[in-house]
Amino acid sequence: MKHITLRLLPIAAIAVAGLALTSCGDDDKSTWEQYKDWRQANIDFFEAEKYRITESGVNEYTPLTPAWNIGSQILVKYLSDRSKTEGNLSPLLTSTVKVKYIGRLYNNVAFDSSYLMTDSVLETSVGDVIAGWTAVLQYMRVGDSARVVIPYSMAYGASGSGSIPPYSTLVFDMKLTDIVDYEAKP
Repeated sequence: MKHITLRLLPIAAIAVAGLALTSCGDDDKSTWEQYKDWRQANIDFFEAEKYRITESGVNEYTPLTPAWNIGSQILVKYLSDRSKTEGNLSPLLTSTVKVKYIGRLYNNVAFDSSYLMTDSVLETSVGDVIAGWTAVLQYMRVGDSARVVIPYSMAYGASGSGSIPPYSTLVFDMKLTDIVDYEAKP
């Protein structure tokens, strides 16, 4: 009897693991299906912004492709005159920065803002934020203001976060105000 139980144990473990994987797939599928229309609206918004043309006939946004994720793009439109910040430092991945920002969903619903904080500034490490911020901050110079459109794959993905639904394209108006620590301290 002991011998038969030992032979059935691996089979039972495989069956339980298979059941667990199948149920995880169902959860992913239900989230995928539940947010189908939202996801498509966010994708459509990103694509429309990507090809938005100004009155002078040029693209309103500049696509930014991070070197570490060549399959993704972030859209950037500088709101300030970059010639005035020429020569200013750009943060490194290990830098600590101060940023003012307002974050909105694609439908213009605000979900977060540094202006709700005591001093209206978020202090953070460039490597400790969503991938879209990590990429764009390294291209900004102190004093730059930009509108940034980040696809869900470079934001919170399929899980969302707090009031941000899964598959959300995010729009940030942000200003890099300072680099507190240019490099991480050892």
